[in-house]
Amino acid sequence: MDLSSLTAISPIDGRYRNKSADLADTFSEFGLIKYRLFIEVKWFQHLCDVEGLCELPSLEESDRTFLNSLVDTFSEKCAREVKALEKKTNHDVKAVEYYLKEKIRDVNTLSPFSEFIHFACTSEDINNLAYALMLKDTISYVIEPKLDKLIAMLTNLATSLARVSMLSRTHGQAASPTTMGKEIANTVSRLQRQRKGLCNLEYLGKMNGAVGNYNAHLVAYPDLDWQKITKDFVSSLGLSMNYYTTQIEPHDYMAELFDLISRANTILIDFCRDIWGYISLGYFTQVPIEGEIGSSTMPHKINPIDFENSEGNLGLANAIFKHLSSKLPISRMQRDLTDSTALRNVGVGFAYTLIALESIFKGLTKLAINEERLNSELNDNWEVLAEPIQTVMRKHGLDQSYERLKTFTRGKSISKEILHDFIRSLELPEEIKTRLLTLTPQDYIGNADLQALDLN
Repeated sequence: MDLSSLTAISPIDGRYRNKSADLADTFSEFGLIKYRLFIEVKWFQHLCDVEGLCELPSLEESDRTFLNSLVDTFSEKCAREVKALEKKTNHDVKAVEYYLKEKIRDVNTLSPFSEFIHFACTSEDINNLAYALMLKDTISYVIEPKLDKLIAMLTNLATSLARVSMLSRTHGQAASPTTMGKEIANTVSRLQRQRKGLCNLEYLGKMNGAVGNYNAHLVAYPDLDWQKITKDFVSSLGLSMNYYTTQIEPHDYMAELFDLISRANTILIDFCRDIWGYISLGYFTQVPIEGEIGSSTMPHKINPIDFENSEGNLGLANAIFKHLSSKLPISRMQRDLTDSTALRNVGVGFAYTLIALESIFKGLTKLAINEERLNSELNDNWEVLAEPIQTVMRKHGLDQSYERLKTFTRGKSISKEILHDFIRSLELPEEIKTRLLTLTPQDYIGNADLQALDLN
């Protein structure tokens, strides 16, 4: 069978291809090859600008443009050429080096200097910078915009529902009221903190040779300041230099990134489960979509499938990220190759995250608040006002305040009338009793509404 969305083994490239396609140019084999080529080209150009490297001339602008065009016009056909070279070399990075040398063979101003392509590099010098840029670009151009969209959607929802009172449920039982907007605002605040962490993350890179000591560099050019040369190069890519490495950049920053994304995903798992619960309780209804079927046998069903789908895919994403964050920082002695195959699955974690985010976006568009249901529940649970009543009693020095309310309300159904009779019987000033008599479950929300509105 030919590979297609119907024949792909992974649902990322099959059923959910339309949701994960934004990552294809970055984390596919094509994407990795292109990023490697970019690093090779930029390193060669950088060496041409190094003072004291007299064997290399300064590049003519036309040559610089030609080299850049090899990256800018890199296509699937070009990638297949690299893969053909890899069949001969059995080495993926060396294949990129040979591909680039072939491309400059007929350029008279470049071909004499082809041995300075991949100069003093170990494969990991190319790979670590390629992956750093792949991650940085994915976060900047894919993940952050999606998170920003979600935060904006949830902020709007929290604001619109800021004053919609609802019964809280601690341990699943009726508890002091809040507002639906405030509960959604909690999720927004948590996501904003992780979003800030993404902004502050430092992407590291190394360009220091086979074991991190510039061994070959210093034999070839002992008088050059290779630490500065490579730092300038790594910085020119928008990355931060890691001076202390073995053959590999130790991937600690990657672990930080994956843990951060996992935390954001875990927050969203929590959110999806809560929304699922609120739908189950009838706090939200779901707008029916023409033509959609909820159950193959029960025609009335509108299932919360988008939030279920998201929860499942967030779990898969976190399984990948948690393995990567615990595995990648570990490498035997100066290196082993276990990180190489693991890194090829980085895109899998991001793909499942994207699939989950798209499901949340879709699910949110179907939600409609059911204020009638929320008010009905609040009116059936006047006992939640036991908390403020016993607190006011404590303020005024009434003995056994908590214990009296416990005896009066615990395990009982308390109506408005029964509660008001209790308030009237208390040894409190009349103006205090009047205030308590005006309190309703709908009003007893503290500053929940203000917290939801403060998100703006």
